[in-house]
Amino acid sequence: MKTYPHPLIAREGWPFLGIAVVISLSVTIFWGMWSAPLWLITLFILQFFRDPARTVPQDDNVVLSPADGRIVVVEKVEDVYAGRTALKISVFMNVFNVHSNRAPVDGRIDSVQYFPGKFVNADLDKASVENERNALIITTSNGQLVTCVQVAGLIARRILCYVASGDVLKRGQRYGFIRFGSRVDVYLPVTAKPKVTVGDKVFATETVLAEF
Repeated sequence: MKTYPHPLIAREGWPFLGIAVVISLSVTIFWGMWSAPLWLITLFILQFFRDPARTVPQDDNVVLSPADGRIVVVEKVEDVYAGRTALKISVFMNVFNVHSNRAPVDGRIDSVQYFPGKFVNADLDKASVENERNALIITTSNGQLVTCVQVAGLIARRILCYVASGDVLKRGQRYGFIRFGSRVDVYLPVTAKPKVTVGDKVFATETVLAEF
């Protein structure tokens, strides 16, 4: 499993930010004020790829949000990845949210399943089964099964996942990234108690989604 020291700006954004700064500086040197729109684009890229450190709650019995964003689904569904009925909680990320994905629980990864697909609006529920997605099935340290699915969105064209089957995750550990608007679906045992409702704003690692 690949890890790296925590940056303030996600490493996935370094090439984009570097190119934007070089172009903006060049236009500033030759055309002055006409570079203003380019600097606005550079600032957007900077805010999109920000990657702040987060405080991890100490309660071992909770499921943490794997992403920043807004809750769009809290319901019982079929978890097609693990073959069970589950409580599904979905977090939608718009282009202004932090897009680093973090482990919602402590546990070992049983499998990683990647599915190519479409790029419909990630705010729509059909995105969970039609869009490009990457699913982690995790057995927690207390024996619970958690499925965490990165789902690409309308603008997103790249799901990045840095873990593999057999890796051990710690709550709050950064494990992936999705470039631009997207969502993350979390499937939990039906006995889990949700602590969020549709419309709630959540923050990766710091917001408790549910309790076992």
